[in-house]
Amino acid sequence: MADDTRGPPAERPRDRRGSRRPGDTALPAPRRLPEVIRSGPWRRSVIERQVRRGDLRPVRRGVYVPSVTEDGGPALRRERRVLALAAAVAAGLKTDVVLSHETAALVHGLNLYGLAEEVHVCQDSKPAGRRTPDPHLRRHPIVVPDRDRTDVSGRPVTTIERTMVDCARWLPGARALVVADSALRAGADPDVVALLLDEASGRPGVRQARRIVEVADARAESVGESLVRWFVLEADLGPVELAVEAPTRRGRYWVDLGWPTLEVGIEFDGLVKYSGGEFGDPRQRLLAEKRRHDALTEAGWTLVHVTWEDLRDPAALIARIRAALAAAYRRRAAR
Repeated sequence: MADDTRGPPAERPRDRRGSRRPGDTALPAPRRLPEVIRSGPWRRSVIERQVRRGDLRPVRRGVYVPSVTEDGGPALRRERRVLALAAAVAAGLKTDVVLSHETAALVHGLNLYGLAEEVHVCQDSKPAGRRTPDPHLRRHPIVVPDRDRTDVSGRPVTTIERTMVDCARWLPGARALVVADSALRAGADPDVVALLLDEASGRPGVRQARRIVEVADARAESVGESLVRWFVLEADLGPVELAVEAPTRRGRYWVDLGWPTLEVGIEFDGLVKYSGGEFGDPRQRLLAEKRRHDALTEAGWTLVHVTWEDLRDPAALIARIRAALAAAYRRRAAR
């Protein structure tokens, strides 16, 4: 849900692919891979003592990482586990590999939804000989040119643009859009993305990737906003705008998503901003949100509030949005 606007109308982003909404300062930032410690005969007893004390935890056979406080929700804890797996894989594989796909997105700090506990790597060829399947490792026998490589935490990772295209090709639509929105917000170059799509023309997943890139928008600030927009697009409810400016008697506000000509908006309500911490006193946040809601509705806006629970039933959510749009069309016809 967007806070009050911070800038004149002229500052509203016009290029949805490369521009962020006014006041967007919480930009994606690369994640640091944890330090890995490899076991060996000469240090096995030391490592075992550290594991018993809780200072280290095993990640893969013979590979350990420092223990961290398991705070945060399930998604954050899963991300930490995958980062630890990625660090262990990168340190343990002898072949030249590049962290890729969802793993690269995670390392770049991009938004993710439905992250699996597995590590994706690209390597020049398939590994020789028979291997025991590794449930936590996905190998892609793809040559990644130097142009599409970068370095994060001392490990080779596909660039943000290449990561965006790979995820758009292989992930389901909703999850792919979450990554694509976040990649643009992090500064992915749309021209480079277009070039990569052209080079991959005719390959699996490129048709879907073109659609994902076409609708991706740098103004999406959260996973929830991206998911809601995907459901709206899939339901063919017409083009929906992000960061819609809404003048009211209390000043201008930004509605997360909406149809400005119909004055119908969608607001994604994440619980985190009402839980205190960096967002301040939750009671003051709730009071400010009530004043904001009242000002918007008095200005003629119909708001559909969406929570994480609502996203579990997309059909019911779309029915609510469709009803709000139908009522808006009737009001406009009656004027």
